[in-house]
Amino acid sequence: MCGRRISVADPPRSPGSRWTAICPVSRLIEQTFVRARIGGNDLILIWDGGRAIACERACPHEQADLSRGRLSKGRLFCPRHAASFDLDDGSITAGWPSRALRIYPVQIAEEQVWIDAEAVTSAAS
Repeated sequence: MCGRRISVADPPRSPGSRWTAICPVSRLIEQTFVRARIGGNDLILIWDGGRAIACERACPHEQADLSRGRLSKGRLFCPRHAASFDLDDGSITAGWPSRALRIYPVQIAEEQVWIDAEAVTSAAS
């Protein structure tokens, strides 16, 4: 299930770097979902099919907490309704009146999962 909340309001990053370390990749693999916060934006990291994905935590349709959702075949299912989001591009199940889920750039380096903090803060504004 979800681990403890990680707040990275003052993220550890090297000067001039836009990438923020969130957690060890081993933790994400073990827990599948890890909640994080960057600059006041709630996110979730997801381990699915051998890859790390970062996305907004609130469902864009009904604001449900997607860290309580479930994964199946590359899709994240909202815990409040039957809609799901494609983890490649964030698109919602056809027929639902909602924008796509925001997906953020992720990389794995030095045994850590890193998120592009600039992409997170610019998407929220």
